[in-house]
Amino acid sequence: MATLFDSFQQHSASSAVIIPSKPNPLTVTYSQLAAEVFSFQKKLTKLGVSPRAAISIALPNSYEFIVSFLAASWQRAIAAPLNPAYKQEEFEFYINDLSSALAIVPRGSYKEDSAAVRAARKYQAAIAECYWNGHEVVLDVKDPGKLHGRGTSPIERAQPDDIALVLHTSGTTGRPKAVPLTHKNLTRTMSNIQHTYALSPADRTYLVMPLFHVHGLLAGFLAPLAAGGSVIVPPRYSARDFWADFAQFGANWYTAVPTIHQILLKSPAPTPLPYIRFIRSCSSPLSPKVLHDLEAAFRAPVLEAYAMTEAAHQMTSNPLPPGRRIPGSVGVGQGVEVKILDAEGKEVPVGSEAEICIKGENVTSGYLNNPSANASSFTKEGFFRTGDQGKKDKEGYVFITGRIKELINKGGEKISPVELDNVLVQHPKVAEAVAFAMEDEMYGQDVGVAVVAKEGQRVEEEDLKEWMESRVARFKVPKKVFFTDIMPKTATGKVQRRMVAEAMAKKQQHKAKL
Repeated sequence: MATLFDSFQQHSASSAVIIPSKPNPLTVTYSQLAAEVFSFQKKLTKLGVSPRAAISIALPNSYEFIVSFLAASWQRAIAAPLNPAYKQEEFEFYINDLSSALAIVPRGSYKEDSAAVRAARKYQAAIAECYWNGHEVVLDVKDPGKLHGRGTSPIERAQPDDIALVLHTSGTTGRPKAVPLTHKNLTRTMSNIQHTYALSPADRTYLVMPLFHVHGLLAGFLAPLAAGGSVIVPPRYSARDFWADFAQFGANWYTAVPTIHQILLKSPAPTPLPYIRFIRSCSSPLSPKVLHDLEAAFRAPVLEAYAMTEAAHQMTSNPLPPGRRIPGSVGVGQGVEVKILDAEGKEVPVGSEAEICIKGENVTSGYLNNPSANASSFTKEGFFRTGDQGKKDKEGYVFITGRIKELINKGGEKISPVELDNVLVQHPKVAEAVAFAMEDEMYGQDVGVAVVAKEGQRVEEEDLKEWMESRVARFKVPKKVFFTDIMPKTATGKVQRRMVAEAMAKKQQHKAKL
């Protein structure tokens, strides 16, 4: 990532990362961060990590995550961040899918035999605990796994076309798709974001998004560093600590999903209000009302953007003032070409609705080991099909009008309904199950499921939720379970999620009237 290399050299004495730990915050300069990353890279080489080896990083937002991620990518390995809250089956899928050579976990995980540790052991990945001891980021190898006997690998220097990062995105088939992002993809996105928001060394952002998510990693962390700015990295988002930390450490902007913006609107803002240069919103639709409420409460322009993992995050954004920002629009293309194409790949007239498609250096060249998905996701001209329906006005502003695919977008987390279907029907009392998106005031969408119990069986909503909690990450657990004797189907016997969702909504409305 040449942009980062340049930034580390140009801003060596400036603060790069601030960890607001209490009572003693940790402030790390660019030169200190570079030295720590290089030291960690040497630790990886001693373990035998070589180019294209996948490293699963199951760490929360932390200095340890930052160092291990950068060191892995600089060693020409593939960094694969994972949600630390995943259950064992989820960890198993991701570790197995990439044949991970190493799993990096928090201190104490090995003794606790955590879900990530059990999954790594099952597929013979090396297991190492990672923690900051006050002097260095430690890589404590607990099990060498498949790296046993590898010997020391040479220190590498990353190349533009090396895969730096792999993230999985939920697919309509239920099987998550592996998205490879090269150093070139990431560098271009960092540059795009830097130019969109005029980021500079004078800027300091407060990270509220998780680093295992492309939103937090690219917009909330890597782009600010590429611009020579500073990033405040709390271990987790807390509305209670947000404003105190924001003011204490001199932040002047942040990026988040609409859910977090709404939580902040409900939390008392400090007096006096700190200066905020801009607020960015992405990963889920922002209602015009929330946009106006944010601008009125925090006296800062709110810029809604549009992004996808396959584009290494940002695709479009509303511009900074004096540029025009339009509530309800996700803005104009930022370093990418945006076209509205029909099913045959032909561009439709201005104002007409069809599929939003993009092309640019930040866009992945294709999913790993998934030729069918690649064939359906790219046009002959190389445009990526986002799966979102939308339109452009004559000034190029993009408006998203619907979702072609059936993914559930819960506050920026994309959830495959098919994945949930497959988990639910494994319950011994469930005959049929269909998951779908429900409208939700806080998250935009949440998970609803319709269930048909097996003949002679009775199953309770709370029992099903508890059963799901032991098998999927908490954010995937249904908010509401609807029970029905017959699953709504088309005349040909096919289940349409939209039809099921509408039928369950009517059922709920009828029940509310009684």
